[in-house]
Amino acid sequence: MLFDRLGDQKVQCNLCHHRCVLKSGNYGICGVRQNIGGTLFSLVYDKIVLGHVDPIEKKPLFHFYPGSGAYSIGTVGCNFGCRHCQNFDISQLPREEKGHITGNAANPEEIVSDAISSGCTSIAYTYTEPTVFFELCFDTAVLAHTRGIKNVFVSNGYMTPEALKMISPYLDGINIDIKAFTEKFYREICGARLEPVLDTIRLASDLGIWVEVTTLVIPTLNDSKAELRQIAEFIKSVSPDIPWHISQFYPAYQLTDLPRTPTKTLNMARNIGIQAGLRYVYEGNIPGRGNENTYCPGCGMLLIERLGYSITKNRVKKGRCPSCGTAVAGVGLG
Repeated sequence: MLFDRLGDQKVQCNLCHHRCVLKSGNYGICGVRQNIGGTLFSLVYDKIVLGHVDPIEKKPLFHFYPGSGAYSIGTVGCNFGCRHCQNFDISQLPREEKGHITGNAANPEEIVSDAISSGCTSIAYTYTEPTVFFELCFDTAVLAHTRGIKNVFVSNGYMTPEALKMISPYLDGINIDIKAFTEKFYREICGARLEPVLDTIRLASDLGIWVEVTTLVIPTLNDSKAELRQIAEFIKSVSPDIPWHISQFYPAYQLTDLPRTPTKTLNMARNIGIQAGLRYVYEGNIPGRGNENTYCPGCGMLLIERLGYSITKNRVKKGRCPSCGTAVAGVGLG
């Protein structure tokens, strides 16, 4: 899907903002799309490396059918080269070993059937960037909607407007990373650009897709008050109802020389988000501190109590606070 033939057997991929131009035989930056004789092919359409039932909170999506199961799938490959990737063994495999595609055979019908038999409310396209296995996502999402199953992306937000608009009728929710708020970080740490990610968040919101945002706070790289404030203010400019997940960094892949994010930094970031006017701000990867709970933006009542990825209490009634009647933003909250 979404490529142009340019002549001389060259093609341009229009799935993500890299918009790779490829000679015959060449692979895209993602490593899983190849120009074969002037036609662009997906190499991972029927090869998933993971198929697992996760709580939707693990995505993380806190305001999308809380407490439900998400049948989560992914393939190898990614259009980013994040130096701190937790799933680098599958995301970077096709880059590091050109043409090396692994995975178990699975078609859309099988994926949807597995989601239904597992009792899941949704299918999550995750683990690696779903844009790079877009054709599988699209066909599965269309089929899932006919069976009453929701679809969510866990994404770096680098898909083109064409791709997002194409899948938007079938995409119910999306969590998009804002990895930092500088072009320098995106260029040096991820191999990408910031502005297209911000554009995707705006567009997804305009298209009526439920949006949540995650920022992994990395010591010395994106943890200044000024930068965190910029992220919070951007989210607020799109909608103060977009939940912001501020997550603790763990050393991984090529960034093993940096420490875990101090809890005081996460708490500082949460306060910055609240002061900026965001109604729902959460601290991630450190369960048990109470900052993963949902509170009423009107009266402050504890509405959804969480412990890690588990819901211990959900007091939301018909999308509203039972105490003051304030509407609680989200989908399928109770």
